[in-house]
Amino acid sequence: MNALIRIKNAAPVFMIALSLVTATATTTDVIFSFEEDEGEYADTDLETDSAGNIYGTTVLGGDFGGGTVFQLSPTPTGWEHAVLYSFTGGADGGEPYKGVTIDRRGNLYGTAVTGGSGGCEGGCGVAYKLTKSGGTWNQTVIHAFTGGDDGSGPGARVTVDRSGNVYGMTPTGGTYGVGTIYKIHPHAGSWEFQVIHTFTGGDDGGAGSAGRMLLSHGRLYGAATVGGLYGSGVVFELTPTAVGEWDFRVLYSFHGQPDGSFPYGALLRAGSGKIYGTTYYGGENGIGAVYELSPRSVGEWDGRVIYSFQTGSDGNFPISNLVRDAAGNLYGTTSEGGLGSGTIFKLAPIGGGQWTESVVHPFAGPPDGGFSYNGMVVDRFGNFYGATVHGGTDDDGSVYKFTP
Repeated sequence: MNALIRIKNAAPVFMIALSLVTATATTTDVIFSFEEDEGEYADTDLETDSAGNIYGTTVLGGDFGGGTVFQLSPTPTGWEHAVLYSFTGGADGGEPYKGVTIDRRGNLYGTAVTGGSGGCEGGCGVAYKLTKSGGTWNQTVIHAFTGGDDGSGPGARVTVDRSGNVYGMTPTGGTYGVGTIYKIHPHAGSWEFQVIHTFTGGDDGGAGSAGRMLLSHGRLYGAATVGGLYGSGVVFELTPTAVGEWDFRVLYSFHGQPDGSFPYGALLRAGSGKIYGTTYYGGENGIGAVYELSPRSVGEWDGRVIYSFQTGSDGNFPISNLVRDAAGNLYGTTSEGGLGSGTIFKLAPIGGGQWTESVVHPFAGPPDGGFSYNGMVVDRFGNFYGATVHGGTDDDGSVYKFTP
């Protein structure tokens, strides 16, 4: 993953969930195993389109070893894999983390941590667009990061609005060296780049998370992995102003153990306006937590841990987003624990603000998946899909289908 740093509420936070570590009756099937020429190390969120195709990235492999953008298409006999683009590691970028985002016209957008230009070793990374023309996908670099005020090493998945504006975060670079939030605007056949927030590493946080920012009613919501009032990361909101600037507000500052610490994955916003996510550290046992944030009219939001990972057998060190089913259950993944290769877990609400946790699939490694550094996506048919960086037939990574 992109420079994952292993680091160790206004009122005390208590664990209010029960743990059931025995796997329940669900199915998890590997639908594709990577080989080196097809890409390897699938540290990717997945994206789906209306036809049921799945899109993602691999950090390594492909024609030049610099990673790939891939598509999996459903067929009557299984899934057909196609490499849409192989990165060279040069001006076009290299090591694309966290997948792609599709716009209304079917174009794909993403970032690559290395390559491009700038003074960073191996290049400071790029943001790119893939456009399909006559059956061929063409790549365009829409911004090459310099490592200066614009940031460097963009490893976060991007957000695309209805006007085609692209938003993302960098974990490094910027005025204070701890990352930026940016907007890339299409204009007159080219692209205009704007830094809309520079992290200071202080109360506003630092090192933007790898999760895609949420866009709701014109506002952006995201997480920064470090900094904040207690040095354990923040969840923030960005609101556009009439003069083209953005107002930055911290919604919640993580306190560290027994509260959460190091929020690395994307946020999930429920219909109630509450926000849910995971933290890599923190919780009662310091090996990760699932949290809930509730809005307040004034000041920071109310935060609480709804599950603290226990012993590792139930999973530990989650760096994923959460997804929700129609019954209100939450599902996520852990990067480690279970049988040793991570887990898929479920949190079920049981009333009174309490949740019950169960491991619904412990990854077993080859030929099963192994080490899920990302959560899952739910397509319009209600299918759950995710990726693992190892596992699969050749231990080069896998894509799996999960049926609750």
